[in-house]
Amino acid sequence: MELEPIIGALAGLFTTIAVLPQIIKALRTKKVEDVSPWMFVTLCLGVGLWTIYGFLKSDLPIILTNGISFILNSIMLYLAIANKNN
Repeated sequence: MELEPIIGALAGLFTTIAVLPQIIKALRTKKVEDVSPWMFVTLCLGVGLWTIYGFLKSDLPIILTNGISFILNSIMLYLAIANKNN
């Protein structure tokens, strides 16, 4: 059993789901005053570029994990902006 693909899959999984607790909390409480929208803008740019890189390399795990991360972090960015004044 090769260790490299397992480590890569776990790294992608954990990176992708890392924002889920913040999204769930923001949806439940509508409180985002301590959330930095600029951090999520930067993160979206980063994972968006990783997704493009995945397409350029034809690397499906990079495309999937970073594409999903882009979507999830964009959701959190939207929540941070939409609920900022609450």
